[in-house]
Amino acid sequence: MRALPALRAPLQPPERSMRFAKRITVILVLIGFVVTIVIVLPDEKNPSLARKRFARSSPHQQPPPPIILNTTYPHTKPRRLADGERVYRIGIVADLDTDSAIKSSDGKAPTKWRSYLKRGDLVVAKNRRSAEITWDARRVELTSSISERGRGMELSDLTFFNGKLLAVDDRTGIVFYVRGFDRRDVEEIAVVPWTILSDGPGGIAKGFKGEWMTVHNRHLYVGGLGKVWTTTRGEVRNAHPQWVKKVGPLGGVRHLNWIDNYNALHSAIGIEHPGYVIHEAACWSDVHRRWFFLPRRASRESYDDQEDERRATNLLISCDERFRDVTYRRIGALNPTVGFSSFKFVPGTGDSIILAVKSEEDRGHIESYVTVFSVDGDILMEPTLIGDRTKYEGIEFL
Repeated sequence: MRALPALRAPLQPPERSMRFAKRITVILVLIGFVVTIVIVLPDEKNPSLARKRFARSSPHQQPPPPIILNTTYPHTKPRRLADGERVYRIGIVADLDTDSAIKSSDGKAPTKWRSYLKRGDLVVAKNRRSAEITWDARRVELTSSISERGRGMELSDLTFFNGKLLAVDDRTGIVFYVRGFDRRDVEEIAVVPWTILSDGPGGIAKGFKGEWMTVHNRHLYVGGLGKVWTTTRGEVRNAHPQWVKKVGPLGGVRHLNWIDNYNALHSAIGIEHPGYVIHEAACWSDVHRRWFFLPRRASRESYDDQEDERRATNLLISCDERFRDVTYRRIGALNPTVGFSSFKFVPGTGDSIILAVKSEEDRGHIESYVTVFSVDGDILMEPTLIGDRTKYEGIEFL
């Protein structure tokens, strides 16, 4: 009987074959990497092409459709009277400071805070040389249960953006949507939080002290006081109020450093640190392609909390988009205790006429006024007392 042949170990691949296999592996990896770069990663020179490629490679992950802004303004169409006068629906909003807290009857800490929305009609003469305002008999109380360190609903401006009437709270940094602002039944009017702004460059556990709002390049811009933050005696703490928030139609926020922009404005009117300018009223004009500012207060001296109440201005500052061409003029007579808090261009006038609200805080005495004037300084309506001893800090066409 013959013995079975012994099993032989399998032959090892030759060295040449191993080198070939490694090359093939490296080539396949490189091809996969290049395909990933071309199809998936963004093309910096042509991002739209990158999105199209990604859409073809990922049929279930289509890019979002473009956002269509609601640019209707004003919301209520102005009425034309028989004699050619135009009637505009307007509104102003209050900043009650510490009085915004609604005190409870049992003495416990407040759980709600309030502001007021006051509505009326602005009538502009056909020749645009005069104007007058009549107010509705009843103002609207706006309430919220949101606060920061026991304060809230200190609304400092109103503006329309993407079809919504927005109000900014300068304590919490919340931008509210005023729902039902045009309803006759005031019980149907309410504020709804829309987005929140953090202080300064962002990432700070404090609400942004927003003082003015305007629409520029399809975004909402929210600005602060425009001066460095100081103690009541003028000691500098930070530059957070010199940042501006750029808000998209979905509420996304970018933080813009406007220190150089504000300094350019201040230098143009002859004010340098430790002097200061306080901004509460600013608007962008698509017609003029320029920024317009009506400073609340200004001084060549350092900030002092008590003296500041008597440092109002009557300046209208204008500049180009790059803050290089800065001009200014005086508007009416200067009242050192009454300064601008908010303004809007009157629709249909080519941004040539301004409706503004002015505020007065002088040793506990509080009042608000409304005035109308042209960008050339012609007065259509002298500052007129509103008369309910309330500080109104925002104005808008409804």
